[in-house]
Amino acid sequence: NTGIHAAGIIIAPYDLTDILPVATSKETELLITQFEGKIIEDAGVIKMDFLGLRNLTIIKDCLRMIQENHGVWIEIDEIPLDDKKTYELFQRGETNAIFQFESDGMKKYLKDLKPDRFDDLIAMNALYRPGPLAYIPSFINRKHGREEIQYDVPEMEEYLAETFGINVYQEQIMLLSQKMGNFTKGDADVLRKAMGKKQKEVLDKMKGKFIAGCQTNNLDIKKCEKVWTDWEAFASYAFNKSHSTCYAFVAYQTAYLKAHYPAEYMAAVLTSSLGNIEKITFFMEECKSIGVKVLGPDINESNKKFSVNKKGEIRFGLGGVKGSGDAAVDNIIEIRENGNFNDIFDFMTRVNLRTVNKKTLESLAYSGTFDCYPDLHRAMYFSEGDGGGSLIEKLIKYANNYHQNVQSSQNSLFGGSGGEMEISRPKLPPCEPWGEIEKLKFEKEVVGFYISGHPLDEFAIEMQRCSPLDSVLENSRDKEAFVGGVVADCQFRTAKNGNSFGIFKIEDYTGTIEIALFGKDFVAFSKFFEVGRFLFIRGKVQAKWGRADEYELKPLTIELLSEVREKIIKEIRISVDLQLIDSHFIKEINNLVEKNVGNCNFTVHIFDAEERLDVSLLSRKTKVSPTNEFYKTLKEMAGIEKVSFG
Repeated sequence: NTGIHAAGIIIAPYDLTDILPVATSKETELLITQFEGKIIEDAGVIKMDFLGLRNLTIIKDCLRMIQENHGVWIEIDEIPLDDKKTYELFQRGETNAIFQFESDGMKKYLKDLKPDRFDDLIAMNALYRPGPLAYIPSFINRKHGREEIQYDVPEMEEYLAETFGINVYQEQIMLLSQKMGNFTKGDADVLRKAMGKKQKEVLDKMKGKFIAGCQTNNLDIKKCEKVWTDWEAFASYAFNKSHSTCYAFVAYQTAYLKAHYPAEYMAAVLTSSLGNIEKITFFMEECKSIGVKVLGPDINESNKKFSVNKKGEIRFGLGGVKGSGDAAVDNIIEIRENGNFNDIFDFMTRVNLRTVNKKTLESLAYSGTFDCYPDLHRAMYFSEGDGGGSLIEKLIKYANNYHQNVQSSQNSLFGGSGGEMEISRPKLPPCEPWGEIEKLKFEKEVVGFYISGHPLDEFAIEMQRCSPLDSVLENSRDKEAFVGGVVADCQFRTAKNGNSFGIFKIEDYTGTIEIALFGKDFVAFSKFFEVGRFLFIRGKVQAKWGRADEYELKPLTIELLSEVREKIIKEIRISVDLQLIDSHFIKEINNLVEKNVGNCNFTVHIFDAEERLDVSLLSRKTKVSPTNEFYKTLKEMAGIEKVSFG
């Protein structure tokens, strides 16, 4: 059986065929060695693994956008390694999209560690792996002086001081073996390999040599024995410092760009994630959390990939719209270099209709690419007016007639002398705009996810009372929970015994869960499950039958999300800082409440952090209606810290 390493390259001092037997393969144009990778270096060559890293492409794209938008070229390998803003980003744990530092566990440790030097990042990169992970709390405590730094023998301080007395790197063991046990550099390298591969026979031989060297250097032998035992236990986990340094350097570069140019950096990250809906959705949420807007595609502003406009907002790329076509997008961007498209008619007469076809136009309209033209809304492009045919079909016909007229006038004796005929523009069909949910449904079809909003935004108040789907199975075990969401998938099946059952997916802002319905539950609840329907479910999180370590949500009651607001929302609470209350604020609140009278209690929670005052005031005379408009206005009012529901 033969195999080819995905990235393994052999480097030889002269012609490869003079050194070892080679072979060919259909999988590659390169020669392949007939020796195994384990022994190849014994033949006198070097084996190197050259791995691709998408983060380098992200950095490259980001630097290009920074130069285009800010006129600044950054030599990324020469950025200062003591940048305060970059370390503050690490200290806050805001490391989503930062190479090697993205996991939740790493973020937690970064907040505790508060790294303020490059060496801290190198060490964390090496320590955050199975095995050495246990040393991280001690590393953090020693850095902040909460734990005493100790060395088994004083001679170890020279090489362990940078990691607060903890063995972190292979190089530290190699250097200490030379200093304490008089090993040569060659001996130290053999020790590294033997420890990494747990070659007990080699280690047993080397231990004697190490102890003898320690005796020669008049070191405490008992302590040296302990050092060797610690090495044997830890060395199989010890990381290569040069490797960790390179990783930490790329991580620092990505953090530097995110800290200083967040929009350009996140645009590059989003571009690298095209094709992976989950990642794009995750990184769009990250953009929102750091205050960077992500806007849908725009015919006059979008490039092929994600880009950043003059306001510092990220624009979705035209190339990410399904059905747009590479050739069509290239043509649109090329034509636009001569000036923006003034309106839809200007667009139609300037682009190449052989590449920008009906399918392209439909995809662009569905995605909101033409929303910059206020006279037209998305539904109009698909509406049939007088004479039949959609507006898109009429626009294509109009553009073809326009070009035929231009062509005929150029061929005419009267060309350029007033011989052109005026081509009448198609009338815009009068029709109702799509509702928000319908608009988003089409948007998702051509983009793969929601850009301009989320269908559940209509039910933002109800969703406040629901547990997030991404954590409900973990956080509500053996308890009742309320969840809300949109049905994303339905599968109706028949069991071997002839009974029907169903497996359904429900989705909210945070993720999806699967709900299985059998027997009586299937009969009672299956009618609710239809793709695109919005549901409010009261259920119990319980262990799956026969699998005690896996949990599921068993529905107890199901209602339409649109019909539960009055039942579940009994109170609206706002939190206000006492320092921000003035006559203008009071007047605004009064006016707002008077416009939204209803049956819901309204409570104002007032606090003063300096005076440690904390009081809740219930409106006894007036109750309010929990409408979306009321909620939105409260959220946007200056002075209101929080809006919650009870």
